[in-house]
Amino acid sequence: MDRSELTLVAFGGFVGAILRYLVSVAVPGAGGTLTANVLGSFILGTFITSVSSRRVQLLFGTGMLSSFTTYSTFAVQTASLSMTGGLVNIGANYALGFVAAAAGIAVGRRR
Repeated sequence: MDRSELTLVAFGGFVGAILRYLVSVAVPGAGGTLTANVLGSFILGTFITSVSSRRVQLLFGTGMLSSFTTYSTFAVQTASLSMTGGLVNIGANYALGFVAAAAGIAVGRRR
């Protein structure tokens, strides 16, 4: 990986982190994390089936979408919930994330 590729990942990560913050302001708590993870799964599913440029993949896939979605926040929020709430949060993130990714792949293949 050369310097320009690192710059693409860094810039994409910067943009993704800002977008993630804006989602958390609009939808606070576990709902915002769920929103970001489901939306990011859909976008990444669409993206991986419709973009072949390595540079664009580094900018948007590795950089922006990796910063936009978040496992660490999901894990902390889940651990802070009751047993039932935690199980619901886990189920919702995984089920909706997989459905969104599959839908994104289907949309991306139609292009």
